[in-house]
Amino acid sequence: MRARFLIATLWACGVAIGLAPFTQPAGAQQFSAALTITGPGTAAARTAKLAVADRKVRIETSELPGDVLIVDAAAAVPAAYLVRPAHRVFMDAKQSSPLTRLFVPLDPADPCRQWQAMAEVAGISDSGQWRCSAAGNETVSGRNTRKFAVTSRRGHSTGWIDAGLKFPVKIETEYGAVLTMRDIAEAPQPAQKFEIPGSYRKFDPHGVIELMKRTDIWVEPPGEPERGIR
Repeated sequence: MRARFLIATLWACGVAIGLAPFTQPAGAQQFSAALTITGPGTAAARTAKLAVADRKVRIETSELPGDVLIVDAAAAVPAAYLVRPAHRVFMDAKQSSPLTRLFVPLDPADPCRQWQAMAEVAGISDSGQWRCSAAGNETVSGRNTRKFAVTSRRGHSTGWIDAGLKFPVKIETEYGAVLTMRDIAEAPQPAQKFEIPGSYRKFDPHGVIELMKRTDIWVEPPGEPERGIR
């Protein structure tokens, strides 16, 4: 009787283990990659490094040497931060880099929903309703991707989405810039890459500007369009 009980128990455990991959949710994709940025009027390609894990993104770019961009798309309210380790401070990224709006975890069937959400996080209120129209399948950097024509009030762009990574592999902006991921390596990423040390303080540039406005040195700047990747 005891032997039959042990056999039944082992059989049940075997079934549970065999079904585990089908009943448990799939783990978040984790990978690292290099990013190449080319565009009209640029003498040489610019570069950046990305790391992705659990719907969080770390970006290091040659345009912001020594600084780090962190995107947290896993939070109840998505956020993007510019971290300055040399000064032990961080701040809301806002429009400091278009990369925090473009290279984020996406729904491969509806990428525009997350792109629009990140535009709102950046404080871009004139982007309107984003629309993504599927435009076929293409291979980019050795990955199978689905191509989307993207439309917002700011213009037209194109995105190539890897359904396995749930992430854009290539983006062509409305200004003609082309951003392409390469050297994609799927592997676990250290959690500390995406954490802001508790000892860092949050810097509020708006607070500093408000203080400056109360002094005699403040001069109202002329209106300028957003600086984007061109």
